[in-house]
Amino acid sequence: VQLQASGGGLVQAGGSLRLSCAASGRTFSDYCLAWFRQCPGKEREFLGGIRWRSGFTDYADSVKGRFSISRDNAKNTVYLQMNSLTPEDTAAYFCAAAPTTWRVPRSDSEYADWGQGTQVTVSS
Repeated sequence: VQLQASGGGLVQAGGSLRLSCAASGRTFSDYCLAWFRQCPGKEREFLGGIRWRSGFTDYADSVKGRFSISRDNAKNTVYLQMNSLTPEDTAAYFCAAAPTTWRVPRSDSEYADWGQGTQVTVSS
């Protein structure tokens, strides 16, 4: 499994950014793909995930209403749309994959495959 995250960059507070996670190496119909972020010195934080087959999504309370996750089956790509960004959203953002069909795991220990991360910096 290979996951390639992209789309990070510098954005002003209040702005939006869309991250992409291109997945390859297998079929993902029985997988959940999720987004996490991590600041230096802090633990990795679950943001949200999507069950590939059904499209069911689940989000952390901290980003619910601002962030949304979607997928493009034809491109094998998952997206993280981030709106109303604040400097507190500055972090490295990672996508990850877990073999599950019936839930969206929130613990990073349940995800075996990870992308390389893309940096998001929000200026005030």
